[in-house]
Amino acid sequence: MGSVLSISLSCDAIVSRCWDSLFEREPYVRKLQENLQALTTSLQELKSLKNDVQREVELAERQLRLKRLERVNNWILSVEALEAEINEVIVSHSTQEIEKLCCGGYCSKNYRSSYKYGKKVASKLVEVETLKSKGDFEEVAAESLPTALVDVIPSEPTVGMEPIFDQVWRHVEDEQVGMIGLYGMGGVGKTTLLTQIHNNFNRTCNDFNLVIWIVVSKGHKIEVIQDKIGEKIGLSRGVWKLKEQHEKAEDIFRILNTKKFVLLMDDLWEPVELTNVGVPVPDSRNKFKIVFTTRSEEVCGHMAAQKKIKVGCLTRDKAWNLFQEKVGKETLLLHPDIPKLAEIVANECGGLPLALITVGKVMACKKTPQEWKHAGKVLRRYASEFSGMGDKVFPLLKFSYDNLPSQKVRSCFLYCALFPEDFVIPKDDLVYFWMCEDILDEYGNVEEAKNESYHIIGTLLTSCLLEDEGDSVKMHDVIRDMALWLACDLGKEGENILVDTGAYHAPNVAKWKNAKRVSLMGSDIKSLDETPRSPNLLTLFLRGSHLKMIVDDYFDFMPTLRVLDLSENSLITQLPSGVSNLVSLQHLNLSKTGIKRLPMEITACACLKYLNLEQTFSLDFVPPNLLSSFPLLKVLRILDCGSSNRIFFYSERTMIDELQGLKHLDVLTLTVGSTSCFQNLESDHILVTCTLTLCLRGKIYGNLGPPSSYVDLSPVAMANMKYLDTLQIIRMVDVYCLRKITLENPSCFLGLQFVEVVDCTNLEDLEWLVFAANLIDLHVYGCSKMTRILGWTGTKTYTLTPFAKLTVLRLSKLPHLGRICENPLPVPFLKKILISGCPMLSKLPLNSSSAQTSNLIIEGEEKWWNSLEWEDQAARNAFLPCFRPCK
Repeated sequence: MGSVLSISLSCDAIVSRCWDSLFEREPYVRKLQENLQALTTSLQELKSLKNDVQREVELAERQLRLKRLERVNNWILSVEALEAEINEVIVSHSTQEIEKLCCGGYCSKNYRSSYKYGKKVASKLVEVETLKSKGDFEEVAAESLPTALVDVIPSEPTVGMEPIFDQVWRHVEDEQVGMIGLYGMGGVGKTTLLTQIHNNFNRTCNDFNLVIWIVVSKGHKIEVIQDKIGEKIGLSRGVWKLKEQHEKAEDIFRILNTKKFVLLMDDLWEPVELTNVGVPVPDSRNKFKIVFTTRSEEVCGHMAAQKKIKVGCLTRDKAWNLFQEKVGKETLLLHPDIPKLAEIVANECGGLPLALITVGKVMACKKTPQEWKHAGKVLRRYASEFSGMGDKVFPLLKFSYDNLPSQKVRSCFLYCALFPEDFVIPKDDLVYFWMCEDILDEYGNVEEAKNESYHIIGTLLTSCLLEDEGDSVKMHDVIRDMALWLACDLGKEGENILVDTGAYHAPNVAKWKNAKRVSLMGSDIKSLDETPRSPNLLTLFLRGSHLKMIVDDYFDFMPTLRVLDLSENSLITQLPSGVSNLVSLQHLNLSKTGIKRLPMEITACACLKYLNLEQTFSLDFVPPNLLSSFPLLKVLRILDCGSSNRIFFYSERTMIDELQGLKHLDVLTLTVGSTSCFQNLESDHILVTCTLTLCLRGKIYGNLGPPSSYVDLSPVAMANMKYLDTLQIIRMVDVYCLRKITLENPSCFLGLQFVEVVDCTNLEDLEWLVFAANLIDLHVYGCSKMTRILGWTGTKTYTLTPFAKLTVLRLSKLPHLGRICENPLPVPFLKKILISGCPMLSKLPLNSSSAQTSNLIIEGEEKWWNSLEWEDQAARNAFLPCFRPCK
């Protein structure tokens, strides 16, 4: 018998189970399309979030040298795995599964397949949302990585910048220096130098863990700088860029304050307010570093740079090396004449790297001497026409011109282009030119005009458009070429200038028609025999030429001319009668000319404010009462004027009367050979109000004959000379009265800045100089009995410190000079000591304390230097680098 298994289920139970199963599966099918859309959207959001986190991680690893957190790395891997799975399993089958749906998506032709697919879609949607919720990280990286500190910036190799790079890097390594400013004219290589510094952090072991490079440029905005820094330190998310400036500053400060960072900022035109950006200010405690480049020394000052380093042009040798590199040896060796011609072309670039590179690349394909000769001529006369200069070099330099604070300063800059290449321009000359051309603001006297002019000169110096030469300035050759290029373009704005320095023939007068300023300085022009018509001409420079003749009607059509400089034309003996037509003339310089007579017509120049007749040794006629014709005269320079001491003033009384008539006179230079004449000056107002240059000359003209006898100077007259600026004592036997004068009135020499004593045979010292507290320059020459300069021994009580402001000391042919003074002096501003023909001078007034004087140069014979006595070996060692041997 077999067993029988019997199973009994109720109908209600079966129906219930089938209904429950269908109810659970139905949403996966019904919501399939909706879930697919949601999955696609959510997956895209997850991918964007992953990309943001990935960028933040990579930035932290690259810039901050940090290592990504493991949980962040696992999350990124999970997102990538899920993304791949969804793309492969879900998205690739979506179209096929949707086609199976029917009844408006509520049912399926293959219900089982649709259910499984829909369930998987819903499951992946949950996974995506879960990963999204876990992707909000407070930090993505932490531990330091031994990776490169910086990404090397591509840069061309440089030539000749090694010394300045070493100087900057020493300051970078100096913990006491936090802010370094590199300044210099455009095209000099500041960016290249900063690039080298940036890249060197990869090659040099140091403690910095963050190096940031940004370009600031002109017209910067704080927000743009913040965004550039934020990008470097991992704050570059889109949401962060929408924050307020102060919020960004807080975030930047929070991160940088925890790092030992270096911030390199290139091309600053205005100061950057670091606190507004969020950058912590460097100091000796936090060891942060900021290095920036700028064209303006003034920006260095505003940024409170502890070290201001000027990036100058290359020396001649280094410039030649750079030029050869750009031209290539193959070209230079094509013809034996090319190397010498190439040196001439390179010299026209003035050591400016940008010009050397630009011109060198152009000349690399020039294979004949003729092409090189032509290039030299074009660069010398018409530099803007040389390929690359007018479209690359000059536009870059023009940014500095455009950035000048006013049209007045720009006009003064262009004025300096009137002078020849490498010409050293006295600052005071510019004062008088600008004053008489009415470029300056309204002024009451010369001092006010001088103050404004020096302010403008200072602006041009700090902008690196002029070079400082002490009392003078100089314009770099390429800057001058740029200025002339600008003047041509700006002619329609009234700045048109005509410059033909070094010309052999006078330029066609037709070119003068619209000229505002004309310069023929240093030319080989022998005569000016064609009359120009120049209705707008303000300045005419004919200085330092070989002129012999100017036609009488030459000045007939220059009604607006205000500045005429004929100085240093020794061959010209007379002025044309047409000078009477210069009714607007304010500045006339006839110094160092061969003029024999001043024509009566010159009295028509009633607007004259500046008259210079210095060293006109051939002058033997001056119209009577000439000075009274110039009631507006502010500057009168008649030092060594005329063939005799009576040529300008027929008598002492005439001299006094004429000078007293000049109510606006501010500056006077004068040679005095008569004691009584000098004493008669004591009551004249000019001694109280004028800046005075006085020459006491024993033998008025020429060096023949014995020196004059003792001169008796009036104590009252000397006391009145409050503004005595320069004193020359030449070929006097003695001026013993100066001792008495200074003892009676110790303040009489407080204004004295320049002293020259020449061939005073009986002088043994210059003790009275103790009272010249503001003395800047002292030159003593040919005083055979002089044994010391100052008689000050330290036992006398003086309220003033001798030589406290002295910058230049020149001592020549003083065979018995043993001491300058007995004891060392504080000379904080001393720059040059020039000694020659002083074999007995055994000690300088310097000790270890004086060694603080920076940039001091001592020139003398090597034998003399080696025999000097010093306070101790330390003092000698301190001054040893200052010595320069001379023949």
